[in-house]
Amino acid sequence: MRKPMENLRKRKLTGGRRVPFRGRRGYEKDGYPTETVLGAKKLANKRTRGGSLKVASVKLDTASVMDPATHMAKKAKISRVLSNSANRDYERRGVMTKGAVIETEAGRARVTSRPSQDGVVNAVLIQK
Repeated sequence: MRKPMENLRKRKLTGGRRVPFRGRRGYEKDGYPTETVLGAKKLANKRTRGGSLKVASVKLDTASVMDPATHMAKKAKISRVLSNSANRDYERRGVMTKGAVIETEAGRARVTSRPSQDGVVNAVLIQK
Protein backbone atom coordinates (compact mmCIF):
# COMPACT_ATOMS: atom_id res chain seq x y z
CA MET A 1 0.00 0.00 0.00
CA ARG A 2 1.36 3.41 -0.97
CA LYS A 3 1.25 6.46 1.22
CA PRO A 4 -0.97 9.23 -0.16
CA MET A 5 0.42 12.47 -1.56
CA GLU A 6 0.76 14.93 1.29
CA ASN A 7 -1.40 17.99 1.89
CA LEU A 8 -3.97 17.24 -0.81
CA ARG A 9 -6.89 16.65 1.53
CA LYS A 10 -6.84 20.25 2.73
CA ARG A 11 -8.50 22.99 0.74
CA LYS A 12 -7.01 26.30 -0.32
CA LEU A 13 -7.81 29.54 1.54
CA THR A 14 -10.27 30.38 -1.23
CA GLY A 15 -12.08 27.09 -0.69
CA GLY A 16 -10.83 25.50 -3.91
CA ARG A 17 -9.61 21.91 -4.14
CA ARG A 18 -5.92 21.03 -4.29
CA VAL A 19 -5.05 18.87 -7.29
CA PRO A 20 -1.67 17.14 -7.62
CA PHE A 21 0.33 18.60 -10.48
CA ARG A 22 2.12 15.26 -10.96
CA GLY A 23 2.20 11.74 -9.59
CA ARG A 24 4.77 10.31 -7.21
CA ARG A 25 8.29 9.89 -8.56
CA GLY A 26 10.26 6.70 -8.07
CA TYR A 27 12.63 8.30 -5.57
CA GLU A 28 9.67 9.55 -3.51
CA LYS A 29 8.34 6.03 -2.88
CA ASP A 30 7.85 5.35 0.78
CA GLY A 31 7.04 2.13 2.57
CA TYR A 32 5.59 1.53 5.97
CA PRO A 33 8.02 0.55 8.74
CA THR A 34 8.56 -3.11 9.60
CA GLU A 35 7.89 -3.48 13.31
CA THR A 36 9.84 -6.44 14.71
CA VAL A 37 7.93 -8.41 17.34
CA LEU A 38 8.61 -11.55 19.36
CA GLY A 39 7.91 -14.85 17.60
CA ALA A 40 9.32 -17.58 15.39
CA LYS A 41 11.89 -16.14 12.96
CA LYS A 42 10.26 -14.50 9.95
CA LEU A 43 12.17 -12.22 7.55
CA ALA A 44 10.99 -9.97 4.75
CA ASN A 45 13.00 -8.74 1.78
CA LYS A 46 12.60 -5.09 0.77
CA ARG A 47 13.77 -3.89 -2.63
CA THR A 48 15.86 -0.75 -2.34
CA ARG A 49 17.08 1.77 -4.85
CA GLY A 50 19.34 0.21 -7.44
CA GLY A 51 17.70 -3.20 -7.12
CA SER A 52 19.51 -4.18 -3.93
CA LEU A 53 17.69 -5.97 -1.12
CA LYS A 54 17.33 -5.12 2.57
CA VAL A 55 16.48 -7.92 4.98
CA ALA A 56 13.92 -6.82 7.53
CA SER A 57 12.89 -9.01 10.44
CA VAL A 58 9.16 -9.23 11.04
CA LYS A 59 9.46 -11.70 13.96
CA LEU A 60 12.48 -12.86 15.94
CA ASP A 61 12.95 -15.02 19.03
CA THR A 62 16.74 -15.01 19.48
CA ALA A 63 19.31 -12.28 20.06
CA SER A 64 23.08 -12.11 19.89
CA VAL A 65 23.88 -10.87 23.41
CA MET A 66 27.31 -9.43 24.28
CA ASP A 67 28.59 -9.44 27.87
CA PRO A 68 30.65 -6.25 28.42
CA ALA A 69 32.56 -7.84 31.32
CA THR A 70 33.95 -10.75 29.27
CA HIS A 71 33.55 -9.23 25.77
CA MET A 72 31.99 -12.51 24.63
CA ALA A 73 28.81 -12.78 22.59
CA LYS A 74 26.37 -15.66 22.66
CA LYS A 75 22.97 -16.43 21.22
CA ALA A 76 20.14 -16.17 23.74
CA LYS A 77 16.39 -16.72 23.53
CA ILE A 78 14.26 -13.58 24.00
CA SER A 79 11.47 -14.02 26.53
CA ARG A 80 9.83 -10.58 26.40
CA VAL A 81 10.26 -6.87 25.71
CA LEU A 82 10.53 -4.97 28.99
CA SER A 83 10.60 -1.35 27.79
CA ASN A 84 10.95 0.69 24.65
CA SER A 85 11.82 4.38 24.99
CA ALA A 86 11.08 5.04 21.31
CA ASN A 87 7.32 4.72 21.70
CA ARG A 88 4.99 3.79 24.58
CA ASP A 89 2.73 1.93 22.16
CA TYR A 90 5.71 -0.17 21.01
CA GLU A 91 6.31 -1.04 24.66
CA ARG A 92 2.74 -2.25 25.07
CA ARG A 93 2.81 -4.26 21.82
CA GLY A 94 6.31 -5.65 22.38
CA VAL A 95 7.97 -4.10 19.33
CA MET A 96 11.78 -4.26 19.31
CA THR A 97 13.69 -1.22 18.09
CA LYS A 98 17.16 0.12 18.80
CA GLY A 99 17.38 1.06 22.48
CA ALA A 100 14.64 -1.31 23.65
CA VAL A 101 15.30 -3.33 26.82
CA ILE A 102 14.62 -7.06 26.40
CA GLU A 103 14.60 -10.01 28.81
CA THR A 104 16.77 -12.89 27.57
CA GLU A 105 18.11 -16.16 28.98
CA ALA A 106 21.39 -14.33 29.67
CA GLY A 107 19.64 -11.49 31.53
CA ARG A 108 18.41 -7.99 30.72
CA ALA A 109 19.89 -6.52 27.56
CA ARG A 110 19.61 -3.32 25.53
CA VAL A 111 19.14 -3.69 21.75
CA THR A 112 22.00 -2.08 19.80
CA SER A 113 21.02 -3.06 16.24
CA ARG A 114 18.06 -1.95 14.15
CA PRO A 115 16.09 -5.22 13.74
CA SER A 116 13.64 -3.84 11.20
CA GLN A 117 16.53 -2.89 8.91
CA ASP A 118 19.35 -5.28 9.84
CA GLY A 119 17.35 -8.50 10.15
CA VAL A 120 19.00 -9.47 13.49
CA VAL A 121 18.81 -8.43 17.13
CA ASN A 122 22.19 -7.55 18.65
CA ALA A 123 22.14 -6.58 22.32
CA VAL A 124 24.44 -5.69 25.22
CA LEU A 125 23.83 -6.98 28.74
CA ILE A 126 22.85 -4.31 31.25
CA GLN A 127 25.12 -4.28 34.32
CA LYS A 128 23.32 -4.57 37.65
